Amino acid sequence: MTTPITKEEINAVFPTVAQTMADALGCDLEDIKLDVSLIEGLDAESIDFLDMVFRLERAFKIKIPRGKIVENARGTLSEAEFESGGIVTDAGMAQLRAYLTEIPADRFKTPMKAKDIPRLFTPETFCKLVITAQRDAANAA
Repeated sequence: MTTPITKEEINAVFPTVAQTMADALGCDLEDIKLDVSLIEGLDAESIDFLDMVFRLERAFKIKIPRGKIVENARGTLSEAEFESGGIVTDAGMAQLRAYLTEIPADRFKTPMKAKDIPRLFTPETFCKLVITAQRDAANAA
């Protein structure tokens, strides 16, 4: 069982995450709020996600494997249990909601295409990703 991520941990990494995102997206720092949708609210594109991850790795001296958010969200479910024919299954949706606790329930549209999962991501999602990577690095040391 993993230790839940606290608001204190999120607040500790958020200033660096926000600055990193503002730099990557070319927007004002004050536009970066914990709960803003990176795609709908800040016009992020898939290439921006790669840039943000690269910058976060450098800023925090961590390693974030590609696809880590979706992998973390999938949890113990196999790929087949998580999605079928490109659509997130009911079990997958439950797992996604449990992992992305920062996302309001009304943003989880059903049926949801697996390729649309990044539309849910917020700066808080990336804060959680950073904290998880920091914990993984500390546990490996």
